[in-house]
Amino acid sequence: MKIGLFIPCYVDQFYPQVAIATLQLLEKLRLNVHFPLAQTCCGQPMANSGFESLTSGCNLNFINSFEEYDYVVSPSGSCVLHIKDHLHFKGREQESENIKNKIFELTEFLTDVLKIENLSASFPYRVGLHQSCHGQRGLHLSQMSELVAPSFSKTEHLLKKVKGLELVALDRKDECCGFGGTFCVAEEAVSVKMGKDRVADHLIHNAEYITGNDMSCLMHLEGILKRQKSNVQVIHIAEILIAG
Repeated sequence: MKIGLFIPCYVDQFYPQVAIATLQLLEKLRLNVHFPLAQTCCGQPMANSGFESLTSGCNLNFINSFEEYDYVVSPSGSCVLHIKDHLHFKGREQESENIKNKIFELTEFLTDVLKIENLSASFPYRVGLHQSCHGQRGLHLSQMSELVAPSFSKTEHLLKKVKGLELVALDRKDECCGFGGTFCVAEEAVSVKMGKDRVADHLIHNAEYITGNDMSCLMHLEGILKRQKSNVQVIHIAEILIAG
């Protein structure tokens, strides 16, 4: 199994430890992992802002970087969903479809492809889980509470296998944090209020850490926590699954 590791640009620039933890986790599971050096932004910021016509270079580069791998794995639900929904390039339609079918968000890959049942990880803290919208409603990493349907969460499934970790119960476990990519720039006040509400839910339940599948959402929450001078920290799930 030859894995292409896709690291989003904001993780590369601001949270390289998440990329390292993802690599270490996959290698710990004895996978053959490669990091294509030519990879860059997937094009999501432009597409979300209404300029999808400007993403052709990103699309072609992504195809050229990842077409040779059996699977493409990334620690970002939003970027994975963007590729699944929007990757295309005229004349490379088949390659685009192939990548769409073999790209996975990290926890999705661990649960659905590798079917992990045992993790030698230890993280003895109270942890609140933020389930990002792209992962939940786009990739179906967890069930939406507004639906009358059986509850599930692939992320919770993995966290419950971590020794010593206490997963706190939130009042509104699948509420949006307000980040929304360019939404937080265009609608700053609304975004901040949503983020404060999300943080408050974790604080009232005495979480020591907030984790999730997307560092973009966690970055938004981290900014609010720092402004409130809170001791609560954010941590990507990959860092937890490799801890101990």
